[in-house]
Amino acid sequence: MATTDLTELDLNGSYTYADYLTWQFTDAVELIKGKIMAMSPAPNSEHQGISWRLGGALFVFFKQKQCQAYAAPFDVRLYDRKKSIVANRDIYSVVQPDLCVICDKTKIDTKGCLGSPDWVIEILSKGNSKKEMQIKYQLYQESGVKEYWLVYPGERAVHQFFLDEQSEKYQLLNMYSGEDIATPQLFPDCQIDLREVFEMDEMDE
Repeated sequence: MATTDLTELDLNGSYTYADYLTWQFTDAVELIKGKIMAMSPAPNSEHQGISWRLGGALFVFFKQKQCQAYAAPFDVRLYDRKKSIVANRDIYSVVQPDLCVICDKTKIDTKGCLGSPDWVIEILSKGNSKKEMQIKYQLYQESGVKEYWLVYPGERAVHQFFLDEQSEKYQLLNMYSGEDIATPQLFPDCQIDLREVFEMDEMDE
């Protein structure tokens, strides 16, 4: 039976992807380790502009390549990579990264992605608290996302993390400024000019 109002749920309860499939809320939510996390209201124009320009760069680079790029809203179902998944009830985390790149096409199905993307990009906005981003950082790390970029629009900066195979912990590789060319560790031929990504909108001119 579908649940249409968030108030019908116990926000202190624990839920699975099977529960998530029955939710039909107006507002978007994510599920992180069984806990409901309401997403921020519709992103502002700055956030969307950055997402659109980054997404455009990814589209151009990955066109006709094995790996594929996806933009939110796009469900990514994450689970403990040390355990096997047999049913929707075994999945406790469903997130919607701003952008992600997936190279293993067997992870893609009609509902989104089952398993960790290779590269995830999250864009900080006023609705995203640093605490929320820390929770996602830990989740992506535990789930085996190899590369994670955190974009700071206000500071015009990108922090690039890469998963160390031995420690299974993220290492901070680079802190790019808005004047730099950013290069993903996984795809060294991909050159992203952050001057273009962070360019000011000309709406007010």
